[in-house]
Amino acid sequence: MENFRKVRTSEEESPLPFPDLPPDVVEMKVKEGSKIRNLMNFAMAQMELKGSRQIVFSGCGRAVTKTITCVEIMKRKLGGLHQVTKVRYKTLLEVWENQDPLPGGPAQNLTVHKNVPSICILLSRDPLDPNQTGYQPPEPRHGPGTQLGDTGSLPPRAHRAERCTAYLWDSRGK
Repeated sequence: MENFRKVRTSEEESPLPFPDLPPDVVEMKVKEGSKIRNLMNFAMAQMELKGSRQIVFSGCGRAVTKTITCVEIMKRKLGGLHQVTKVRYKTLLEVWENQDPLPGGPAQNLTVHKNVPSICILLSRDPLDPNQTGYQPPEPRHGPGTQLGDTGSLPPRAHRAERCTAYLWDSRGK
């Protein structure tokens, strides 16, 4: 394989795994090289300015973690979003070209079919069926006077990591 280099990668198109989506639903296709800031600016504009009720984030391979990060940011910023997560496999087609073909012979290409993990996450302002696999209800709102991460017992200038650890510790009831 040292004489081959990858010349093209494409993924097989597959429909979204959510039935009954409106035809104009926004799909954010997250790629490995996507910038989270760009993705979030566009997605937030769709949900806030254009009034979209639903948005789908999808990513495969190394983009799965970035997809989840985008969803968690959106849930934190907007709040009250219902979520359905579907995990599946997607097939990527990679074309490799021989860099050192035999003299006088045709160029040799290899096509490789790779199955990679893929995730699709639907976020909705409207309630979704809580009985479907992968459903997560909106996170509960915090009462007045309490803020996410408020630990109460640590001094205000405590190190950020200490405040986060204390919040996690308190939220688990320990």
